[in-house]
Amino acid sequence: MSIVKINALTVPAEQREVLEQRFASRAGSVENSDGFEWFELLRPVEGTDTYLVYTRWRSEEDFKAWMEGPMKAAHQGGGDGAPKQRPAASGSTLWTFEVVQQAGPKGNDA
Repeated sequence: MSIVKINALTVPAEQREVLEQRFASRAGSVENSDGFEWFELLRPVEGTDTYLVYTRWRSEEDFKAWMEGPMKAAHQGGGDGAPKQRPAASGSTLWTFEVVQQAGPKGNDA
């Protein structure tokens, strides 16, 4: 079964818009990776300043290949002499889960 990686990002209120814009501008960067299955950026509603970045992968190996390739390159600065951006998050914790059960909405068989 698939694996899920959840990156818990501590984001100060004044950096929320910056973080969301950066994720919006990266559209397509993970979606084309081998073994990628799903992505969600979850904004906190109340009681926390932690965003959750949810990704789902076919295997741990696929995730590691993305981390060492496209993700690493994307986080090493703007390239072509562009200034490196200051991180929007002040902290980050990566959690890993195996999918052991799953369900989706029942289809309409009519």
